Amino acid sequence: MSGGTQPLTAHGAEPWTVLRLMLWSAGYLEEKGVERARLDAEYLLAHVLGVGRLQMYLQHERPLEPGELDAFRPLLKRRAAREPLQYILGRQAFRDLDLEVGPGVLIPRPETERLVEVVLAWARAGRRSGLTGLDIGTGSGAIALALLAEGPFEGFVATDTSPDALAVAARNRDAQGMGERLRLRSGSFLEPVAPGECFDVVVSNPPYVAERDRAALAPEVAEWEPAGALFAGRDGLDALRRLVADAGNALRADGLLALEVGDGQAPAVTDLVRDCGVYRDVAVHRDLTGRERVVTATHAPDAHG
Repeated sequence: MSGGTQPLTAHGAEPWTVLRLMLWSAGYLEEKGVERARLDAEYLLAHVLGVGRLQMYLQHERPLEPGELDAFRPLLKRRAAREPLQYILGRQAFRDLDLEVGPGVLIPRPETERLVEVVLAWARAGRRSGLTGLDIGTGSGAIALALLAEGPFEGFVATDTSPDALAVAARNRDAQGMGERLRLRSGSFLEPVAPGECFDVVVSNPPYVAERDRAALAPEVAEWEPAGALFAGRDGLDALRRLVADAGNALRADGLLALEVGDGQAPAVTDLVRDCGVYRDVAVHRDLTGRERVVTATHAPDAHG
């Protein structure tokens, strides 16, 4: 390891205590451009020690065993190579869920929690129950599982084109005890939906990053997360165009279409929804940072623009 600090080995005049290793590792990650260097170092070390982050501070002067250093070293190197922390730990929190994630699966983000909140608010406002939903591009299964756990949904169908994502979603489904309520299907957009099969909600966090914005992404995203879950053509709207055009075929009358969108895309997406001619009550919802993040609309087959 570089950076003008002594090598991270089990030998040396000064022992590697928990606190000393945290501080050294934070400096090392910061040199490599990691944004939350101290926090990530703490998460990695807590993972190796099998304790919570706060618990580590109760034993900050404890020297680490050689085996603990040996276990920690490769994890730190992976993070220094800008592999996402979530892939290294294999977990990501999403609302009340603790989900498995890994390479080949988009990491669930707080923005998508807002998408879940919007759908839950719609369901509760209408005092609805026994709902069914379709989650297109499910990834880890985060959206469908959160809605099943928190909302009045009796069942969901979740689709993805990635075998890796579907395998992870299946394990998350089973870990949450949702085996009978979440059906996973392989395919693109609405291809896995049977003719005449309709749902109360169609929800999606589709790829919406423009190809021209690839260079602006952090290495953790651009070099590690699946490109198929990120990029959607030159303007980032390719997937959203198809979803808007096709989703009505899988929605019951008065059903909800709910889409996560990228920064600055909400006006274009709302225009797409209105121009489709089968929706009413088109609305835009902001996330916690104030960005327009979710577009919703009510399916109205007899609507005329």
